[in-house]
Amino acid sequence: MSQVCSHRHVRMLDNFVRPLIHNPVKLFGAYLQPGMSALDIGCGGGFAAIGMARLVGDEGHVVAADVQLEMLSFVQKRSRKAGLERVIKTHLCDPDDLNLAGGFDFVNAFYMVHETPDSASLLDQVRARLKQNGNFFIAEPRFHVSRQRFEQLIKRARRSGFVVEKTPKVRFSLAAILRAA
Repeated sequence: MSQVCSHRHVRMLDNFVRPLIHNPVKLFGAYLQPGMSALDIGCGGGFAAIGMARLVGDEGHVVAADVQLEMLSFVQKRSRKAGLERVIKTHLCDPDDLNLAGGFDFVNAFYMVHETPDSASLLDQVRARLKQNGNFFIAEPRFHVSRQRFEQLIKRARRSGFVVEKTPKVRFSLAAILRAA
């Protein structure tokens, strides 16, 4: 496990360039529709949550979850500025527990699983919160996570009740779309 990326780096990592590299519409558009519910775990500065909120629209909702209050504050400011504060709700997690009810159509974990103290527990928690046939988008940075480690993570995800739906190409990343079986 690596240490959680500090909120002090949010503007460097999550700025106007990020959606050009990791465009949320291209990444999540096939899996999110208006009215759906989505969870962005380890939301950081909110690049994914903002994009997901635009996809689910006013009838949907997005929970942006993080272990750092500073990150959630940043997401709240960005969602107000984008006019999405009614769609995006923030949630403070514990490092080892999402502390969140289920019923999500889609869960995103972008560049954060390698920062968790227990990835197996996280996978079990995500599975318990996804609706049947819900999708889990997981992406890990190639510069922190080896292909072998990522494959071990996917193998563990299968034991949690996920099926690999697709392995999309995501810049600088190892990624998979998992479906709750």
